[in-house]
Amino acid sequence: MPTYTFHNKTTGVVEDVFLKISEKEQYLKDNPDVEQVHTGINIVAGVGRIKGDSGWKENLSRIAEAHPRSALAERHGNKSIKDIKTKQVVEKHMNKRKK
Repeated sequence: MPTYTFHNKTTGVVEDVFLKISEKEQYLKDNPDVEQVHTGINIVAGVGRIKGDSGWKENLSRIAEAHPRSALAERHGNKSIKDIKTKQVVEKHMNKRKK
């Protein structure tokens, strides 16, 4: 339900009231000395990205180790120097075969 801000002209009191949209018109008819105060729109939007915590990164690393040839392993897997050199040699020979 939306929150409406109303100003009582006789008492000067400003109050917030929770009403359904359909009930607002009836409320204004029942209270002729009350007028609606228009306020800014309350919109909240996130800024930036949500950064994954270390537990999520650890889980991705574990999955990457279980699937060493996957794209996930390329990004998150632990690579030793031996693994990097082996991959480079394999890619070199695969490129030679394609030609």
